[in-house]
Amino acid sequence: MNLKIKATELRADILTLIHHARTGHTGGDMSVIDILTVLYYKHMNVRPENIKDPEHDRFVLSKGHSAEALYCVLADLKFFPKADLDTYSCYGSKYIGHPNNKVNGVEMNTGSLGHGLAVATGMALAGRMDKRDYRVYAVMGDGEMAEGSVWEAIMAAGHYKLDNLTAFVDRNRLQISGSTETVMSQDSQEKRWEAFGWNVLSIAGNDIDAIDAAVTLAKHTKGKPTVIIANTTKGCGISYMENKPVWHHRVPTEEEFAQGIKELEQRRAQYE
Repeated sequence: MNLKIKATELRADILTLIHHARTGHTGGDMSVIDILTVLYYKHMNVRPENIKDPEHDRFVLSKGHSAEALYCVLADLKFFPKADLDTYSCYGSKYIGHPNNKVNGVEMNTGSLGHGLAVATGMALAGRMDKRDYRVYAVMGDGEMAEGSVWEAIMAAGHYKLDNLTAFVDRNRLQISGSTETVMSQDSQEKRWEAFGWNVLSIAGNDIDAIDAAVTLAKHTKGKPTVIIANTTKGCGISYMENKPVWHHRVPTEEEFAQGIKELEQRRAQYE
């Protein structure tokens, strides 16, 4: 499978979903989708047919406001019918604005930032205690790194040397109120994680090949958990969204939607 083409197709699905629903965290979806593509389509042992198997890999989207990206991946992999997404954010729908474990394939409800890594750490520790072979992956936004519970989880995972745990930081440097460096400076993130006993990898976070290589390294790292600090671009893939804080939560107009789809079609053609 050409993962670059797949990620581009998923970007179009996300844009279509948000345009139809008239709601969504568009910028963060676009920055994180390359990570989800590499994990779900190449590395993670999880599919609709094995989701009840205790050995399946676990995934936690701690930055739960990017639920649209996760839902589009799960629908594409047939965890549920793609037509279900027509109900996204409608009254009574289980497809709501944050991951909901009533949706097949979603491990836990997320959205209260700072909780995901703590639960993922518990999952990884449980896997070790139960002598299971599954791996656990968690994806956080850089804005949530200001939450204290994140650092308690980082300390615990390092202490227990959970080498079955891989964390990602979607480091797009923007959050709802502006630059992360203005809100809560964190440019020493690599040194901080390393001080807590983690294997630290810092990569170009929208580069499919770099993500693939980093996940492979994490799988072969023994004696400590791995964090992949993915230096991404908010709104990646659509020119008028890139590095614009306003696209943290914004719905495209008809003209913007058409332009976005056109740009993604051109991007896809480059990868064929």
